[in-house]
Amino acid sequence: MQNVKVIIWGLGAMGGGMADMILSKKGIEIVGVAGRGKKIGTSMYDYIKTEKGDRPDILIQDPKDIIKPGAADIVLLCTDSFTRNAFDKLKFILEQKLNVITSAEEMSYPAAREPELAGQLDEIAKANGVSVLGTGINPGHIMDTLVLLMTGCMVDVEHILSKRVNSLSPFGPTVMEEQGIGISVDEFEKRKADGTMSGHVGFAESVGLMAEGLGLKVNSFAQDMTPIVTDVDRKSPYGFAAAGSCAGVAMTADAVLSNGMKVRMEHPQQIEPEQVGVKTGDYVIIEGTPSVNMLNSPEVEGGLGTIAMCVNMIPQVINADPGLKTMIDLPIPRALMGDVRDRINPDKKIVK
Repeated sequence: MQNVKVIIWGLGAMGGGMADMILSKKGIEIVGVAGRGKKIGTSMYDYIKTEKGDRPDILIQDPKDIIKPGAADIVLLCTDSFTRNAFDKLKFILEQKLNVITSAEEMSYPAAREPELAGQLDEIAKANGVSVLGTGINPGHIMDTLVLLMTGCMVDVEHILSKRVNSLSPFGPTVMEEQGIGISVDEFEKRKADGTMSGHVGFAESVGLMAEGLGLKVNSFAQDMTPIVTDVDRKSPYGFAAAGSCAGVAMTADAVLSNGMKVRMEHPQQIEPEQVGVKTGDYVIIEGTPSVNMLNSPEVEGGLGTIAMCVNMIPQVINADPGLKTMIDLPIPRALMGDVRDRINPDKKIVK
């Protein structure tokens, strides 16, 4: 069997990290990188940590020049957070009869906010015999899929608290903008009031995913956000917050499911939290029979976690029946430690 062939669309912090990870694995290779603007015509190796060495060069191209039928087994799309913004790109990839994994947060459970677009993507994928998945560390794993996994050892579930205290420092400019890094408190409140302050994208998706996974529906859902104001200057690779400005967002959400069960989500996230003595961590606290109380500290690093989730789910998406998938539709995520080809159903591989 030939190596698993991958095209990466978007070589920022996440796409570049995925390239580095793929280059470290056996039985999988990058056959193209799609980008825009000044990056077109330049080498992939100019934007990633891995040295080119004796590998053949890969030049960044316009998406329409490389994303074509039979060009790859799967495309990793790392350009957007919102389903509506990613839709045209996803549609284009699927219509080339290529599988796709996107790091767009809303795509982890697009039916939560964009049910019509989710339905269209499902139809397009099925019509072209391929699959599409949205995933990452959160949403996609820590605050939802992991929670569902832990309910597997429970007789009944009464209450869920999913909490993640994390650093935004590894993420790129898009996330810095969405989280309002460096803006004033007044600007934060203005954006919050007019709906342009994104904060964490994914609570509604995580709750929807967990509800479906438990065989329930979401009766009510509400979320809120407050600014995390820094009293010292903070600088991350892609963001800067001067003292007195916003270094992050504290997000909360509360939901009631169709059986009356309550779900609480808490997610304070900021750049350089250690600089002000904030310890990061992931918490899964589930009341029921038996109860579950899990803590991982420090947090699973968000950037690396998202990179790994997208790459590690490649076999599951290639092997899947056609259509729009979520994490509860596919076998559990796990690290790619052996030859990736051993995880692939030959009948499902596009590049034979």
